[in-house]
Amino acid sequence: MHFLDQAKIFVRSGSGGPGAVSFRREKFIEYGGPDGGNGGKGGDIVFEAVAGLNTLIDFRYTQHFRAPRGQGGSGSNRTGAGGDDLLIRVPLGTQILSEDREEVLADFTRIGQREVFLRGGDGGRGNASYKTSTNRAPRQHGTGWPSDEAWVWLRLKLLADAGLVGLPNAGKSTFINAVTNAQAKVGEYAFTTTRPQLGVVRHHQREFVVADIPGLIEGAAEGAGIGDRFLGHIERCRVLLHLVDANNDDVGQAYRIVRDELDAYGAGLADKPQVVALNKIDTLDDELVAALSAELEEASGGPVIPLSGVAGTGVDWTLDRLLDAIGPAADAPVADDGEEDAVEWSPV
Repeated sequence: MHFLDQAKIFVRSGSGGPGAVSFRREKFIEYGGPDGGNGGKGGDIVFEAVAGLNTLIDFRYTQHFRAPRGQGGSGSNRTGAGGDDLLIRVPLGTQILSEDREEVLADFTRIGQREVFLRGGDGGRGNASYKTSTNRAPRQHGTGWPSDEAWVWLRLKLLADAGLVGLPNAGKSTFINAVTNAQAKVGEYAFTTTRPQLGVVRHHQREFVVADIPGLIEGAAEGAGIGDRFLGHIERCRVLLHLVDANNDDVGQAYRIVRDELDAYGAGLADKPQVVALNKIDTLDDELVAALSAELEEASGGPVIPLSGVAGTGVDWTLDRLLDAIGPAADAPVADDGEEDAVEWSPV
């Protein structure tokens, strides 16, 4: 499945149906009076966050969403049928942005969260509602309230408890493959990972989600390499796991490059709790590992875990530190039960 984390779509709610102009026509009823019913309400545009989706690729092929309009009223004071709501299912972590991307209009952070984004227009009044003591045969009626429409951007920020950061080829994909059921691509060249990966870790009878993003290089904030466009996927993480390749010529400089890019990106990434690990120690002897760990501790200002995702060295220690930073397990989110009927659109 192709990964897409941004999509532009057009949404329009349904307009209200027109009210009716009608008069009673029963036999033997003189001056029957008006009996035109009101028009039906137009359908709403409703977004809902669902589990099982982690891409917006389907919105590339379906970009226009229009809810049905309300039906017109009729005689005998019959109200027109309302238009069905249009339910659009989006992945958990999706944000709805204004067309200029300057304003966040909705943010879906829990399974089952449902938001009415555009409300359908109310139905117009039938002529029966215009009857007064001085206007007993009104012929005016309401045409129904118009619909609302908008172009919006959908932006996906994956929800994960821990995020992996580091230079390209730091061993992030190897680590996530070792601790989760993910099948991230691994290769001996830079930018093996070209899109974010998610995996579920099971450790000490706990589960938490780890996100792996493409590696950062110096100048990523200005667009170098893949740039920093995928950093949004770790904005919601509680802790960052910073992996530093032990084979780098200067492990301290490798650490500082990534930290500088996180700081340049902003969004509080540089202030998040972090666990620092010296990765790929299986390629070095113990004496060199100790020296590099001390150098990295001086650069990071905190403890460093010697790690090897391939050999499994330090993996449990790393997961323990991540669990400590994540904190107690939160209650599982409960899906909201929508009471109203809706026309569902889902990319599943």
